[in-house]
Amino acid sequence: MKKIFQAILFALFASSCFSQIPNSGFENWTNMGTYDNPNSWGTMNNTTASSAFFTVIKGTPGSPGTACIKLISKSDGNKRTIINGIAVSGILDTITQAPKSGFPFSLRPQSLTGKWQHMTYGVSPGFISALLTKWNTSFNRRDTIALANIPLGGMVMSWTVFSVNFNYQSSENPDSCIIVLSASGTSPTESDYLWVDNLAFSGTVTGINESPYPAFEFETFPNPAKNEIEFSTIKSFHNGDKLIITDLLGNEIFRKDVHESSFKINISNFANGTYICKLINSFGIQYASNKIIIQH
Repeated sequence: MKKIFQAILFALFASSCFSQIPNSGFENWTNMGTYDNPNSWGTMNNTTASSAFFTVIKGTPGSPGTACIKLISKSDGNKRTIINGIAVSGILDTITQAPKSGFPFSLRPQSLTGKWQHMTYGVSPGFISALLTKWNTSFNRRDTIALANIPLGGMVMSWTVFSVNFNYQSSENPDSCIIVLSASGTSPTESDYLWVDNLAFSGTVTGINESPYPAFEFETFPNPAKNEIEFSTIKSFHNGDKLIITDLLGNEIFRKDVHESSFKINISNFANGTYICKLINSFGIQYASNKIIIQH
């Protein structure tokens, strides 16, 4: 009897976790006339519709179910720009192609699971990521609770189960979650694709494990600077990391995708003053900052 009760509790918990991801099986789509959008997921389709191409399409059949999501990186109508096949469980900023918001979520799952097929034709593979955050009322900011990220290594030509563990850096419960499905990395290639179905959370975590962004520090030299600044760190950057420079009012002055541990930028056209250098991840979450002074 005890084992039956435990099995019922486990089934209820698994069902609860599964239902926390909106449209997790991609069964629900809204017809927009010439294309379909997956309910509860942000895509680039509304933006690219004017050029009559779509980077997210409804695939049939699913695994399981009647539908899945297919993300394909494609060139625009002028064949000059490759638009990444990307979907976000919430709202997608169609200008930066970064997530703006997710969905309410308060559990501490051990991993994100699902099924996928994928192929990368260039040198910039895509990824699946899930970010758990909580609003910090004391500092008016959103703190990272945990991050799960799995790159699209190699090729998977038939439906295969994937599972990626969350790296927790806080013992608190989150209040929201963002899931990102991306067919390509920062340099998309035509026809990179990722098919996904049957997303779910599994297991629970009660403690803290290693953060994916541990004690990240970087140096700027010289400081004060005149015409050029060199950035350096001994840490490794992650796919989608960016350097952003703002003035003290928060106005963005400069933005750059970062990959190498040392690089230089020309600041000869910056006005004299004090600026803040920020490193943000692919979710737009800041994980390191530094102050620089420019004096020409």
